[in-house]
Amino acid sequence: MAHPAASASLTRSVATALAEALEASGHTVEIADLAAEGFDPVFGSADHAAFSAGGPRPADVLKEQQRLDRADHLILVYPVYWWSMPALLKGWIDRVFISGWAFEEEEGGGIIKKLGRLQVHLFAIAGAASSTYEKRGYRQAMQTQVDKGIFDFCGAQVVTSQLLSTDAADPAALPRHASESLLKNLA
Repeated sequence: MAHPAASASLTRSVATALAEALEASGHTVEIADLAAEGFDPVFGSADHAAFSAGGPRPADVLKEQQRLDRADHLILVYPVYWWSMPALLKGWIDRVFISGWAFEEEEGGGIIKKLGRLQVHLFAIAGAASSTYEKRGYRQAMQTQVDKGIFDFCGAQVVTSQLLSTDAADPAALPRHASESLLKNLA
């Protein structure tokens, strides 16, 4: 989860509802609240060395990779900022999904996708009307950028990709709708 509000946000409500639904159906859940944990999203010189030269990975990146290595499913719940994910979440992906762990480049330009075991569920919380996303093609752009450009590139299967808009008939029902969708897609 990547939202700066510690407790009162629709993003937190959806994440909590998803966790409760999963636990009620017998799954083990670990919530990563990147903002509360103080994750540093800045791709710095140590990250660059790990990415390009095979240098040692920073300890916080190793911790996140180990967290993902324990998971079968990755569920990202995030608010949409400027038609994409918040910088905190994008920085987490930049730093964690690096060459050697998430993928490898082969000579000749081929890619070895290393996250084929991981199933991904995306829940983007939109403040703008869903018609705005459709009218301007933002939803398709988000799917190309995130679903395909990040996760497919690494071999992870995007099972759920939903844009939850606050212009829904009943915005308070969004956490329940997200939970129902997730459980259906896990079956």
